[in-house]
Amino acid sequence: MANRILGLIIISILLIIIDIYIYRAVRSVSWKWKNNKYLSFTYIWWGYTFLLIIGVFISIFFNIKFLLRSIILVVFFLTFVSKIFILPFLITDDLRRGFIWIKRKFKSRTRDEKNGDKIKQEAIPRSEFLIKAGTLIAALPLASLTYGVVSSAYDYRIKRKTLFLPNLPKAFDGITLGQLSDIHSGSFYDSKAVLGGVEMLLKEKPDLIFFTGDLVNNLASEMRDYQDIFSKVKAPLGVYSVLGNHDYGDYLFGQGGSSAKSKNLADVKITHKNMGWDLLLNENRRIKIEGEEIAVLGIENWGVGRFAKYGQMDKAIKNTDDVPVKLLLSHDPSHWRAQVLPEYPQIDAMFSGHTHGMQFGIVTEKFQWSPAQYVYKEWAGHYKDGAQQLYVNVGYGFLGYPGRVGMLPEITIFELRRGDS
Repeated sequence: MANRILGLIIISILLIIIDIYIYRAVRSVSWKWKNNKYLSFTYIWWGYTFLLIIGVFISIFFNIKFLLRSIILVVFFLTFVSKIFILPFLITDDLRRGFIWIKRKFKSRTRDEKNGDKIKQEAIPRSEFLIKAGTLIAALPLASLTYGVVSSAYDYRIKRKTLFLPNLPKAFDGITLGQLSDIHSGSFYDSKAVLGGVEMLLKEKPDLIFFTGDLVNNLASEMRDYQDIFSKVKAPLGVYSVLGNHDYGDYLFGQGGSSAKSKNLADVKITHKNMGWDLLLNENRRIKIEGEEIAVLGIENWGVGRFAKYGQMDKAIKNTDDVPVKLLLSHDPSHWRAQVLPEYPQIDAMFSGHTHGMQFGIVTEKFQWSPAQYVYKEWAGHYKDGAQQLYVNVGYGFLGYPGRVGMLPEITIFELRRGDS
């Protein structure tokens, strides 16, 4: 707790310093304002800043309604991003002014040496053009991020993909598979919209459904208002799920083994059971149609870097040597390149989530970009390496920023086909 308070204090001080810098710059080009206008601007500027900082402290350290907490954090985030965007213009202007000051100093010294005159130098004004241009540019992310909250957070899209599997049994040729990932129920504030997405999935009538982790942000109780909604997610061949990095409570309770953390994790597992989802904890299930079988494997979270490695592939793949096709559910796509490709060539396809596509990017039919690609080699969509395949779903919900810009929430529908692509 002490570290969180200290960290928030440091961030607040940094933001106040940035605010002072921007405030002085904006005020310096408003020379035509009268004194009462200056005063009003000052009160509004600093009143907003301090109310926002106090609101963030309250939302983090006190138990307030989630919707109010979300509004405060979103406003804080949007304000911060906008001010970051204006900073390059102010720094450029200061560099310009610094260059002029040095130039004047040099000329003044030259004149002093010639005739001994000391010339009084006028103050170098800020560039009104640069500051107004910076303000305009800063408004663009504010507008787009606000739109991402208002319009895109629940704008579910169905993505369709045909997966060709050479060893797929004939009885499975043409079956459909639905995938959801990263629900993050603790971030939701519109249950009606969430239900709408579930109904979109069910209208597709998939034969089989996978959920690839992060049911909650931290606490099992976050599913209280949404368990009945996701209990509607059913399929003839079953709904299979795995845990994601957020489901363990590591970010709230730490990575130790406290009783509160163990109880919370047990409750998350019970929630899967209550919804009728078959939670795979380093294990597998055989699915049979007309005497032929494929295997669905699910491991606990396994990620490269700072993420805990709870997954155990040796247990998940046990007794599946005789099954012609193995489909793996693993939350973090970094697992594919780090362990699955080099050590488990018998895995035909892996299904992941985790990245969210950073909830920001550009997606067209033939092009996609997101900052996520600088963190994850495989971050959204379909990938293939030799005979093995990976699909990364960019998520159903959201975390942190309660919206999406360009990277819309996803429901994936696969058609499994026998043969090569």
